[in-house]
Amino acid sequence: MELRHKILLLSLLPLVLVVLAVGWAVQRQSQQLVQEASAALRPALMASKETELRHYVGLARSALGHLYDSGRDDPAAKAEARELLAALDYGVDGYFFLYDFAGNVLMHPRQPELVGRNLWALRDAQGRPTIQQLIERARAGGGTIEYPWPKPSTHASEAPKLGYVIALERWGWMLGTGIYLDDVQAALDQVQREVAGNAAATQAAIAAIALCGVLLVAVFGLALNLSQRRFADARLRRLAERVVHSQEDERARVARELHDGLSQQLVAVKFVLESAAARLADPAQPRTAAAAPLGSALGGLQQALGELRGIAQALRPRLLDDLGLDAALERLGRDTAASSGLQVSVRADSGGAVPDVVATALFRIAQEACANTVRHAAARTLLLALNRHRDGLLLHIEDDGHGFDAGRLLADGVRDDAGGFGLRNMHERLEALGGRFELHTAPGQGCRLDAHIPRRALRLSGGP
Repeated sequence: MELRHKILLLSLLPLVLVVLAVGWAVQRQSQQLVQEASAALRPALMASKETELRHYVGLARSALGHLYDSGRDDPAAKAEARELLAALDYGVDGYFFLYDFAGNVLMHPRQPELVGRNLWALRDAQGRPTIQQLIERARAGGGTIEYPWPKPSTHASEAPKLGYVIALERWGWMLGTGIYLDDVQAALDQVQREVAGNAAATQAAIAAIALCGVLLVAVFGLALNLSQRRFADARLRRLAERVVHSQEDERARVARELHDGLSQQLVAVKFVLESAAARLADPAQPRTAAAAPLGSALGGLQQALGELRGIAQALRPRLLDDLGLDAALERLGRDTAASSGLQVSVRADSGGAVPDVVATALFRIAQEACANTVRHAAARTLLLALNRHRDGLLLHIEDDGHGFDAGRLLADGVRDDAGGFGLRNMHERLEALGGRFELHTAPGQGCRLDAHIPRRALRLSGGP
């Protein structure tokens, strides 16, 4: 997997984990909220129902007041009271019922078939005595009891019901009414559905936001990838152009040196040898007459060999392969001083063997820096220093020339003859090794160049 893909994955993974964690937290919170809402709402609804039932029973008791409070206990008064209560109702399933304290049904307008029956032993599905609990609560001062009872309007076998009962002690009656609680459960279910719907909407919003985030990250990653590819392609094109230019410039330099130096010297030697040959062929000339031209030709050949060695040395110094980087830098300093008149100081201590790729890069950087100093700096002194430290190798090059504006030079993309491509080549050589290139210069302030080679480059390249 490529590094940019790893970075994209590392960007998306925390986002996905956070979204999952938030979704899980929202789900847990919604469940807890449903439980808390149900726990808080049910008592409030039940209290409201109890208050409502108390008012209904109070109205029924007031309706019987002229009979019960008059002190009458005769069967006619009781029969009138039963008829009066049977006529009172509120809603489809709102009615009043009468039992005596023995559990006999005295009046039940919705289930007349129960009238006259004794329900004292009636028990619900949990085994609780329904009528006994109602009578006990009535004789204890009145109150509510929750119990299951058939619902007349739906003909259901049983439905939860909240009953409120009081006792008419003198007549031995229990008067009560009740409200079925299926509407309470419906209200609780509605609250649960709303909370669950809100939680689902929140989770959907979180998922949409997460999806948008993932898409944005993916789009930005794709855009960055395309931008990096375009940048890399443009950089490769510029690098290829610089390589071609460098090759052509190097070929032109070598051709110029061969033509202006070595070729001219060989032509001169040729003319001298032809003159010597002519003298040897002339019988009138003594053989010693060719000695002077031959000596001159020998000197010209030796000079040509020196030029050839110089060209070869510039292309690839033998000292770099035979004696190492330190000796090559020493030789570079002497050659620069001899050819330019600069006062060159070299302090090279690499501290041991240096891998070939590192040695070549540092030598080329030093060679380019020396050439730029000679050509452009108008300097009097030049310092080359190579030191090993715990972080790697440091090549330090400094001159006292007039300096230059490095930012403008690199931004303008000028050619090697002005130093721009040479600086970029130094930077790219170090970048390939994971090193760091630092340039400190300004017009009139000289130039200081530091090339850092990290320790890992020395190890990976086979160094100590």
